[in-house]
Amino acid sequence: MLQELKPQEPPKSHSLVQPPQNRAYQSLQIRLGYLSLESELSGIVDLPTKTVSFEPLTSAAPGPMSADASRPSVSAVQKHPPNFVTPHPPYDVYAAPVFHARELTKPGAEKRTYHFDIDVTDYPREGGDVDFVVGGAIGVCAPNNSEMVDHVFDLLGVPNFVRDKPIVLKTTTGRWPTIWGEEEARELVTTRRELLTWCSDIQSYPPTKRLFRLLAEHAEDEHEKKILMYLSSAQGQGTFCDLRTGPYITLVQLLSAFPSSRPPLDHLLSVLNALMPRFYSLSQDPMVSSERDGTSYRRLIEIAVTVHESADWSGGNRTGTSSGFFERVARQIIAAEKQGKNARDLDLRVPMFRGLMANPLAREFVSDGPMLLIGAGVGIAPFRGFVHRRLKSANCANKVWVLQGVRDSLVDELYSGDWGMHEDQVKKVVQSRRGEGKYVQEEVRAQADLVWSIINALDGRIFVCGSSKGMGEGVEAALVDVAMAKAALNLDEAKAFWEEKKKAGQYIAETW
Repeated sequence: MLQELKPQEPPKSHSLVQPPQNRAYQSLQIRLGYLSLESELSGIVDLPTKTVSFEPLTSAAPGPMSADASRPSVSAVQKHPPNFVTPHPPYDVYAAPVFHARELTKPGAEKRTYHFDIDVTDYPREGGDVDFVVGGAIGVCAPNNSEMVDHVFDLLGVPNFVRDKPIVLKTTTGRWPTIWGEEEARELVTTRRELLTWCSDIQSYPPTKRLFRLLAEHAEDEHEKKILMYLSSAQGQGTFCDLRTGPYITLVQLLSAFPSSRPPLDHLLSVLNALMPRFYSLSQDPMVSSERDGTSYRRLIEIAVTVHESADWSGGNRTGTSSGFFERVARQIIAAEKQGKNARDLDLRVPMFRGLMANPLAREFVSDGPMLLIGAGVGIAPFRGFVHRRLKSANCANKVWVLQGVRDSLVDELYSGDWGMHEDQVKKVVQSRRGEGKYVQEEVRAQADLVWSIINALDGRIFVCGSSKGMGEGVEAALVDVAMAKAALNLDEAKAFWEEKKKAGQYIAETW
């Protein structure tokens, strides 16, 4: 930004760069100005170092497989990641069977949300007696969509017969292709499909200049090369920033926009971000064992997943990596149940591990004081377990209240009727698109007396869970207003009050 750039002058018309004429490129809305083939570019990033390489598999190759060992089928590859994909030691990824799935939202809801019962009866008890707890989370290593993976292979010109062929992978440094392994060189046996399915994120991160520089290096069309070099340069900084701040751009979109660029897969994997786990809070008290098939004891954990969807350059919509994976699983189960089958007949699995995140909702408390649970959207799911546990107690001090924000309770109120026999007494639903049209933070202000009595009660606690934008920020501002009104504090004093409550573990927020 400190570099002085020469002003661009209109070049001769015949030397202007001609953008690719395809829908993917047009969807990027790249501003080129007077870019010509003769334009001088400065500050171009260096070609990224190649840290990944492939070698043919021989009988002496490292790893648990011999040269003639059989590989899993393409469908099996989608069920469990390779063994070298591991979370934090001593945990491993466990392919947990899906016991049941159902849609919580109804047709017309702005976002679709699904509930999953996941069978953890045989989950390994590594790392001692630590168990799933109410308010806790699980990590899910969701694979990339198999159709998107094949589309990337097609665009790179990777032949079908080599996609599942065993190879020796060598890396020079870093953690990839593991999740939280050591920073070191690696040599192991895998396939190209395993790497692209489980190890590299092809749709969740904005593109980098290193990626554009790599594409430019292998672009055969001079106009495409110039545009890609421009995006890697100081002159193209503004356009590059526009691309990064807009909707996320998938790898398929970029390769389709610049079809003459086909970088080698191993060099491309050196540049892409690692595919990381997604974490989901439990939506029930996992200490309550479940026996739902009537024949044998099965231990289940429950989660709720909202599908994140955005417009796709090809004209339709695309989902997030993990939410899309869960929706595909749910739809298969729902379709099977309509035919009289169940999830166990399909053998659908979720690659998961017990979450190691310091989830503030999973804290254990010495005593049980009154609780106010504030959430919107899928952020309400972890509170269900708190309510189920609390309503079992006959102690009148163990009261719990829920403020649930929804758009329209007729279509997107999650877990309606599933909070226990006293649901009407403990839960208030606030609708932003129906009735009075209020947001949950407005109800926090309206319930100022309740908020103030709980936060000042012995071991009283207030929990907030949901999106940080809008709901999370709004609820925090509403709590500050309550403190100002009830204790005659100024703005800074009210903010300091809630900071002290956070440190004391009485105000607990889990937002994203």
